[in-house]
Amino acid sequence: MRIAGAALNQIPFDWQHNLRNIEEAITQAKAQGVELLCLPELCLTGYNCEDLFLSDWLPESALAHLQQIRPWTQGIAVCVGLPVRLNGHTYNTSCVLRDGEVLGFAAKQFLANDGVHYEPRFFVSWRAGQTAQFTWQGEEYTIGDLVFEHKGVKFGFEICEDAWRPAADRPAGRLIPRGVQLIVNPSASHFAMSKTDQRYHIVLEASRDYKCTYLYANLLGNESGRTIYDGEILVARNGHLITRNQLMSFKEVDLECTDVDFEVDLPIAETITPLPAPDEYRELNQALSLGLFDYLRKAKSRGFVLSLSGGADSCMCAVSVAEMVRLGVAEVGAAEFMRRSGCFSAEDIAALAADVDAGFAKVLNRENSGSQPSSAAPGTAEVSQANVGRTATQPPQAALFATANKPLVERLLTCAYQGTVNSSDDTYLSAKDLADSIGAVFFNWTIDDEVKGYVGKIEHALGRELSWKTDDLALQNIQARVRAPGIWLVANIKNCLLITTSNRSEASVGYCTMDGDTAGSISPIAGVDKYFVKLWLRWAQQELGYTALARVNNLEPTAELRPLEEKQTDERDLMPYPMLNHIERLAFYNRLSPKQTLDTLVEENPTTDPALLKTYVKRFYSLWARNQWKRERYAPSFHLDDYNVDPRSWLRFPILSGGYHEELEAL
Repeated sequence: MRIAGAALNQIPFDWQHNLRNIEEAITQAKAQGVELLCLPELCLTGYNCEDLFLSDWLPESALAHLQQIRPWTQGIAVCVGLPVRLNGHTYNTSCVLRDGEVLGFAAKQFLANDGVHYEPRFFVSWRAGQTAQFTWQGEEYTIGDLVFEHKGVKFGFEICEDAWRPAADRPAGRLIPRGVQLIVNPSASHFAMSKTDQRYHIVLEASRDYKCTYLYANLLGNESGRTIYDGEILVARNGHLITRNQLMSFKEVDLECTDVDFEVDLPIAETITPLPAPDEYRELNQALSLGLFDYLRKAKSRGFVLSLSGGADSCMCAVSVAEMVRLGVAEVGAAEFMRRSGCFSAEDIAALAADVDAGFAKVLNRENSGSQPSSAAPGTAEVSQANVGRTATQPPQAALFATANKPLVERLLTCAYQGTVNSSDDTYLSAKDLADSIGAVFFNWTIDDEVKGYVGKIEHALGRELSWKTDDLALQNIQARVRAPGIWLVANIKNCLLITTSNRSEASVGYCTMDGDTAGSISPIAGVDKYFVKLWLRWAQQELGYTALARVNNLEPTAELRPLEEKQTDERDLMPYPMLNHIERLAFYNRLSPKQTLDTLVEENPTTDPALLKTYVKRFYSLWARNQWKRERYAPSFHLDDYNVDPRSWLRFPILSGGYHEELEAL
């Protein structure tokens, strides 16, 4: 049997968009002779409809739209994810359709309730071994723990979280005794760095342990704002990998098919062949690029605006937009990238696409010198592999494509350096060199007059002068806060998304100015710690060839809000970033108390003064507790690591609390 999985880039309750992708997947599958197609979890509605799953109308509408899919399934079996609401309870199901008929709805048995997932709020678990009937518009359907048969092959379901449970619980162990040869897993499994390795082992070990074929298909792209899906498709049999696709595609539909002979025995694998060690820098780059692209087009915006300070965070955001263009054009071609972005007119596409593609091909031929020059146009597999670096052993020198990309980056990214008397030439040159090298629009203005105006008003109101000795934080914050109105004005004029540059380490301790450097529409790197940001920038300079990053990579992170002679740095204000990140992880990933955290640090750092470690622990927990209100107000951020501090997607914490007072006093 030829089986396939299709990763779909969906949008919550955008019915026509979602149906269009489903129809395209079925059309592609039929063209390739596929007999059984698995589509991702809740692909008809979108996975992240949140509390709308509790309504009656959304599941009802899903059933109505399901009827449109039925005629498309002539000659093929298709598994489509959608919610079904019965007696006030909503179930997460995958509907099997064949030849225009509904064969039944397999229901999810285990609900994800950790990290970014909150499924028990929306759905009810289906009990193993049970089935039920329901009637909709005069037609009776079966729902529950079902086994299906197609062309002599019996198959059953594990839906996403079902497969992440211990072997004693998961549905697979109950399906095999019922004669199932194929387990189908439609998923909405969020991206996190290195997570693909976990999925790979779950799928391959299941196929080995249960002596079956396992088909896995994940959602693709930034579906609804915060969560990114990598579109992974896996087929395994008896512990052997049969097929695996390339991740983070810019396509709307990414289909992978393979032939499985269910009548021929395949030896059981003694061991699972491991994947190569993941390159987290490259994974993050691809996730950020696709996440930004989907956010841009689904928000129906016209590009990005960035207050480019020349520091690490803003430089990473700028490079991420440049990489969004490079990776997208490399995979789907300039014309399709421009069309899908929604930021270019038909006239723009006609005028620019050929030049961009020609520039890409020219640089690619230079990169391929020594081998046969490529004549392929961007958007082909050959260019995709050479440029995107998903399969190439040597990473591309991405910055070489800046000239080819410049017309697109210039339209999609506007940057401004907003200096004060406390800003240095180093950060100005860092910002300007980077913006020029990637082709972004670059403005340079100062905000000293605005700062003086506000300070003068308040001095007059209070009847005294403000000084660094008595008003340090206020004088720092007013500079960051005054930067917001001007850059917001640019974003409004251009109808663009304003990028805010906060990272996870700053969010943890509130090292930011609310309504200043936190002002923005999207905070793409708020899920990544500052130390990783610094390492990623070195990687981007060395591996991707962004040589303009040399300036920022030679700077110590600094807010540049105090007078230059004070030589302000982030780590002097706080603590070394690696230490801050480690305390954060112990506190909220490992969920340790202040005392447990301190004990762990003392044990791990025998040569460090325990009094200094105690200072760091007290500082972190105190700053964390008093700054939850800031984390509640951050712009939407992407989930990129195995945890984050966003209260909407991973870590809830009270805005008002005891602030660890007793726990810290006990230290």
